[in-house]
Amino acid sequence: QVQLVESGGGLVQAGGSLRLSCVASGRTSSPYGMGWFRQAPGKEREYVASITRSPGSAHYADSVKGRFIISRDNAKNTVALQMNSLEPEDTAVFYCAADDNPQRLRVAPAYWGQGTQVTVSS
Repeated sequence: QVQLVESGGGLVQAGGSLRLSCVASGRTSSPYGMGWFRQAPGKEREYVASITRSPGSAHYADSVKGRFIISRDNAKNTVALQMNSLEPEDTAVFYCAADDNPQRLRVAPAYWGQGTQVTVSS
């Protein structure tokens, strides 16, 4: 069983930046695919970005491409999401997710974190 714990959420003004982190535990090696989803108030949870363990291939939703950067540290079993040029529309609870199948990760990951709130003020 994999446990995921997020950190780094908070309140930021539009145009600002935040960095989210997630650490995986419960297995010797972190899941092959790790990533992020978000859920805005009144909306369904949506995929944001993901990255594989090796060779570290990243994938982004169109809505965040060019603004968000995902990275991971395999030695520390962590994945990070650097969010730049934040907009009020980015306000959501952000969830760390993981799955050994990178395709399944993007739609129905096996493991979820509890979420961290990101609020972008205008």
